[in-house]
Amino acid sequence: MKAVAVHPANKQVGLVEVGEPRIERPTDVKLQILEVGVCGTDKEICRFEYGQPPRGMDYLVLGHECLGVVVDAGADVTRVRPGDLAVMMVRRPCPHESCSPCQGGRQDFCYTGDFTERGINQFHGFMTGFVVDHQDYVCPVPQDLRDIAVLTEPLTIAEKGLRQVLDVQDRLPWGTKGHRAVVLGAGPVGLLGAMALRVRGFETWVYSREAPDDPRVRIVEAMGARYVSSAERNAAQLASQVGNIDLVYEATGVSSVSFDVLGVLGINGICVFTGIPGHNTPAPTDTDALMRSIVLKNQIVVGTVNANRPAFENAIADLGEFRRQFPEAIAGLISKRWKMEEHAGLLLGRAPGIKNVISMEG
Repeated sequence: MKAVAVHPANKQVGLVEVGEPRIERPTDVKLQILEVGVCGTDKEICRFEYGQPPRGMDYLVLGHECLGVVVDAGADVTRVRPGDLAVMMVRRPCPHESCSPCQGGRQDFCYTGDFTERGINQFHGFMTGFVVDHQDYVCPVPQDLRDIAVLTEPLTIAEKGLRQVLDVQDRLPWGTKGHRAVVLGAGPVGLLGAMALRVRGFETWVYSREAPDDPRVRIVEAMGARYVSSAERNAAQLASQVGNIDLVYEATGVSSVSFDVLGVLGINGICVFTGIPGHNTPAPTDTDALMRSIVLKNQIVVGTVNANRPAFENAIADLGEFRRQFPEAIAGLISKRWKMEEHAGLLLGRAPGIKNVISMEG
């Protein structure tokens, strides 16, 4: 079967022929891959900024955002059955018994860094015809989410981040009122994060560089959030419009903008970083002002990457809620579905739209 892969040693990206995997353990599940989402991580791997093939191999099959259908299952599988739609988790635990997060099924908090990740680090991804994995990493999806379920993995970033936000807010015995959230960036991760905030009752603003007539702005408005253009208003003006900012959900990977907005985070506020900046020229930042603000306003800054099973399950549930509450917004997120043979334009070029997806069905 064909797969889309990178060859880091000779810096090539293209189709390769791989063997079709088979069930080998009673807990194995075999999926036919239906769709794979393309994100910035895939493009960075294709620029050879990172990405590590499995040991002993010279290529890495891409893809970590997937939707598949179960075609076979081992005798001991209980989570899914043939015919079920499913998505697969990305990270697998490290082998060290001393790593309590990995031993407890929380490899998203791995201590050692020796984890593997499908399509990213030492484990082939989903941009191919079939995959086999342990049932613990397979999450069933309702059939009525078939057209949007490929958005599950990017949504898990918000699910994990918001779980940390709730844990932090629990330290305030009087609770919290009047939640106001600012989402930085109107890409898929930012827009999905904004929807997750809206269904949780946050007044939500999306702060990004798009022009007011951009389709992303229409999606923001369709979910009942408000849009502020970073080309028209700076961070201080944003804060003046919003009021006390309780939460900043960063989804840009642009440190200069992110730290400008961190500087106007409100009292008792929380900032969640999800983006990973490239190796750019350092931008000047008033670190003294940031430190004073964090201390004097009781602020907290957290980072979030990858996710565990509850985050995937919450993401699947939230996609259903988005469809009920914001049908126009969630429908507009996927811009186009492409054939596998068209991968080069997506991975190496600048494809238009918001979220592009490769259909593995032909």
